[in-house]
Amino acid sequence: MPFIGVLGGMGPVATVDFMAKLVALTPASRDQDHLPVVVINLPRIPDRSAAILGSGQDPLPGLKEGIALLNRADVGLIAIPCGTSHHWHSELSAASRAPILHIARAAVSRAPRGERTLILATRGALASGFFQRELTARETPFDIPSPDDEQVAVDDCIRLIKSGQPEAAGACLDRVFGNAHARGVRTVILGCTELPLAAVHAEWQAPHLIDCTLELARSAVEYALQRGWNCV
Repeated sequence: MPFIGVLGGMGPVATVDFMAKLVALTPASRDQDHLPVVVINLPRIPDRSAAILGSGQDPLPGLKEGIALLNRADVGLIAIPCGTSHHWHSELSAASRAPILHIARAAVSRAPRGERTLILATRGALASGFFQRELTARETPFDIPSPDDEQVAVDDCIRLIKSGQPEAAGACLDRVFGNAHARGVRTVILGCTELPLAAVHAEWQAPHLIDCTLELARSAVEYALQRGWNCV
């Protein structure tokens, strides 16, 4: 039976969150009803955002090493619970026998078509533009945070989650949410997999708050169930 492969560690807590959501989304009443999964946790892969912005080591060799490990495990599908790593989705897909889900496509599919959407992600992911391209293809207008104010709060939020301070991260996210609410924003994409972990500690929630980790897990579960990977 094929496995779902998870290339994790970017960061570790986001990988655990992805796995929790994958399990929660799987219809099951006993252990044997769940989907088989192979997870590798590679936290030493260099910072993806810094690399895109030209100030860090290239993570692509490490990402490819992870993909190769999963392919050697004969997985049938790969999910990468790290938004920024999808800057290299084409290169990783070319190096993989198993298809690799795209986190932005999974998240954007949940955005109300035509409704202005705020993208919250790392500076690298925003510079790469893959979320923007997916929204444009869906004919959906978008905003990104102001670089010297709102994006600073997003950066702080991600850093605080990675350092184990979720309540403080939620307070940072509230600053961004408050500005969005004042502008009448109704749809927000949490495009970094640390952000959903902060959002549970934020006071304001957008009417359409799109959790990229949840949507990636949903896509993985749907793909596997359609192929009967949960059948013993």
